[in-house]
Amino acid sequence: MNILSIGGSDPSSGAGIQSDIRVFTTLGVYTLTAVTAITSQNTSKFGVVEPVSSSMLKKQLESIFSDFKIDGIKIGMVYNSMIIKVIYQQLKKLKIPIVVDPVIKSTTGGNLIEKSAKKDFQKYIIPLATIITPNRSEAEWITKMKISTKNTPEAVAKEIQKMGAKNVIITGIEEKVNLVSDFVLEKNSKYTISGKKISNINHGSGCNHSAAVIYSLVNNKSIKQSLFFAKKFTFNSIKNAKKIGKGIVITDIQSENRVEDKLSSSITEFTKIRGIYKNIPECQTNFVFSKQNPKSTKDVLGISGRIVKAGKKVIVAGELKYGGSKHVATALLAVNKKYPQICSAINLKYQNTTLTKIKKCKLKVSSYDRNKEPRKIKNQGSTIKWGINSAIRDSKIIPDVVFHKGDYGKEPMIIVFGKTPENVLEKISKIAG
Repeated sequence: MNILSIGGSDPSSGAGIQSDIRVFTTLGVYTLTAVTAITSQNTSKFGVVEPVSSSMLKKQLESIFSDFKIDGIKIGMVYNSMIIKVIYQQLKKLKIPIVVDPVIKSTTGGNLIEKSAKKDFQKYIIPLATIITPNRSEAEWITKMKISTKNTPEAVAKEIQKMGAKNVIITGIEEKVNLVSDFVLEKNSKYTISGKKISNINHGSGCNHSAAVIYSLVNNKSIKQSLFFAKKFTFNSIKNAKKIGKGIVITDIQSENRVEDKLSSSITEFTKIRGIYKNIPECQTNFVFSKQNPKSTKDVLGISGRIVKAGKKVIVAGELKYGGSKHVATALLAVNKKYPQICSAINLKYQNTTLTKIKKCKLKVSSYDRNKEPRKIKNQGSTIKWGINSAIRDSKIIPDVVFHKGDYGKEPMIIVFGKTPENVLEKISKIAG
């Protein structure tokens, strides 16, 4: 996956191009960049801005588009009218998701767009947006409408939508003691997204939010799914913010985001595997990934619903949630207890052809017989734990696959294990389809 970030350079790496590289790299995305301006700033103060020439920006973009397939674009700091017009000319015919993050001022008070560029920003940049993500003050700057009882968030969002943006989210429109809300206006719907509030001034949360939105859109998530993902992602980055310099804290992407992002990306790739619908069992499929040293299923991230078969396609029905899986998560916990490096698993339909492929690929296989399950265990409902423990009890080799051939009223199953979701996917690509 390749995402292009167009924006300004921040030497502190708290925001701008450098921040996007940090975020996208963490998400497993290859980041391409086009620098619009160079700034001198840190966590305490803002210095000066030096925009690149329009010809240099044009050459940057031409070099990127002539060599790479771009899956999505994030536009941040644009600074002046010449830069704005170059971006418009290079992007206007593209049919890929574009997220516009209207960068007006830095957290430390620096102006990041010339006042004379406002009309061109409205005319050329806003119409490029699949989603535009202004905060409250940025939305007011764009529209010259102060959000109030008279000028509701919906009225302001509609004004931005009239300028050409397909979808609008205004962040921070309502703040309470422990809650912050965002207003969303899609083409045919409107709604509010609320989440926990962290009361600290930080550097980078806006950049993280817009980066998470474009990442999720490129992963074929809906507008609503992408915005909920970005809300949670940004919250975690603020929660994990670090005081690196002498001034305000810089947001940081920690393990909670990494676990969810890796699993989300791998689920998307799983659904794209040719013929994968043939491997979905009657009970459907779940794909899980745990934190380090999981103690219970609440430490295992899974799909609250399932990956389900719909004709010759597979659909993700549900959201990622800790404790979202019971059966596959329980199987993972059993293997992880003996082999702590194993943190991911997925269940597949039992088929003789699949087992044949597994053996040809020389994957390590264990199995158990559900007919031998003690009645006491069966009555207690701890079949999976018993079965996995039976399969690996005497094994000195980490299993890639554990299977059973079913029992009365119980569907036979194959479970593939790995260190990470990517590792599991690598094994599936050899045996599925």
